[in-house]
Amino acid sequence: MSGGERIALVRRPSSRLAEGLVTHLDRVPVNVELALSQHDAYRAALAAAGWEVREVEPADDCPDSVFVEDALVVCDDLAVLTRSGAPERRGERPGAERAARELGLRTAAVEPPGCLDGGDVLQVGAAVYVGRGGRTNASGIRQLRALLEPLGRRVIPVRLRAVLHLKSAVTALPDGTFLALPDLFEPGAIPAARPVEEEAGCHVVPLGGDEVLISASAPRTAGFLDDLGYRVRVVDIGEFEKLEGCVTCLSVLVPAPR
Repeated sequence: MSGGERIALVRRPSSRLAEGLVTHLDRVPVNVELALSQHDAYRAALAAAGWEVREVEPADDCPDSVFVEDALVVCDDLAVLTRSGAPERRGERPGAERAARELGLRTAAVEPPGCLDGGDVLQVGAAVYVGRGGRTNASGIRQLRALLEPLGRRVIPVRLRAVLHLKSAVTALPDGTFLALPDLFEPGAIPAARPVEEEAGCHVVPLGGDEVLISASAPRTAGFLDDLGYRVRVVDIGEFEKLEGCVTCLSVLVPAPR
């Protein structure tokens, strides 16, 4: 990467998207054509916010591969290649690794018996909260801690309840405060958060400055954030939400080097 580039890595939806895994939701039909259109709009929102959107090579045999965040955790100049607790998703890693190397990032990999999904990793300043649930295990957390502590990060495990990933339950605003569905993770592990009523209201992507991205399925939360003075970009990702996806998991944001 050069100078002031801010890179957003995305991956096109697989033609098999409708076969994607569901864990805590009932399966409903997915309109792949509409999902492609929604993905284009998501990419456009990132570009409009000043991010250079780059493609990770497709993984058409992996139905969940559009959720590229789960394959890669980027911290400073290090890209951690994950190893999903869902064996069906492990074929997504090679393309993510090539994308990281093309950006000039150092790489390290989570190895067996460790399991880690990027959707379980919430970075807020020097704190890195990691969900301990169905996709991330204790060995994965220990390996991530060993990789990130030399970078000055503090890894804090958070036990999950009936939710797929940590970032399905809580994310952070640009000021470092949290939006959360607090019943979905253990109390006390994350500092006091603003509780939300809409499920998608706890999913925000900080885009830089005071700008955030949020799903169209959380209009009340979007209005709340606007009233607090944030600049809010709204995108419709309804087809991905049928597969437990949210705005965070459709991209990996790689900030410009400091």
